Amino acid sequence: GFYRNIILNSPRRRNALSLSMLQALREDLLHDVKSKELRVIIISAEGPVFCSGHDLKELSSEDDVKHHSQVFELCAEVMILIQKLPVPVIAKVNGLATAAGCQLVASCDIAVASEKSQFATPGVNIGLFCSTPAVALGRSLPRKVALEMLFTGEPLSAQEALMHGLVSKVVPEDKLEEETMKISHRICENSKSVLALGKATFYRQITQDLDTAYKMTTQVMVDNLTLRDGQEGIEAFIQKRKPVWSH
Repeated sequence: GFYRNIILNSPRRRNALSLSMLQALREDLLHDVKSKELRVIIISAEGPVFCSGHDLKELSSEDDVKHHSQVFELCAEVMILIQKLPVPVIAKVNGLATAAGCQLVASCDIAVASEKSQFATPGVNIGLFCSTPAVALGRSLPRKVALEMLFTGEPLSAQEALMHGLVSKVVPEDKLEEETMKISHRICENSKSVLALGKATFYRQITQDLDTAYKMTTQVMVDNLTLRDGQEGIEAFIQKRKPVWSH
């Protein structure tokens, strides 16, 4: 009960982030998210493509501007939601992740990829620049690497994605499940309340200047000590025993 596996399951449509897919993804991310038992969310996909980005059929001129706005606004909401959730979210990538699919990977807290995975933002090649994926990409990659991807549409290999910080680990395909669960198990050994505080603080401080970030995180460290699990962890360390978390 500690894990939630969310599987993008529309392989015939390359797991495109259609409006209905985005609505389902938001619902699954939010489902019982405050439960003490839930500690980790893993996002994976069926088929050879992790996610191809937006469903271009929904972005044709046949649909009106209102519908287009709804698609992009919901997508942005989901990407922001991932980083606001109180539990770590892991992308388990086994295949191609393009455009908003690449954005999804970049928005997750941790990303584990198989060696065959690739990452691209090819919107420029069809006349739709990947401006919203660029938000997540520009916060995960060095600027010049992100801009080369955005300007050319050329993919990064899994190893290149690892080298530049888009993913956390690259493993053989047959080790992908094992490695993802190894990270998940390690996360589950820690206090949910402490992790929730730490995740929220990380994303707050990352956009702040150095002085503001240190001032804010200094107070958070003090607040952390007021948590029951903050005191339990320190007492357990002093007493040389395993902590018993209240979560």
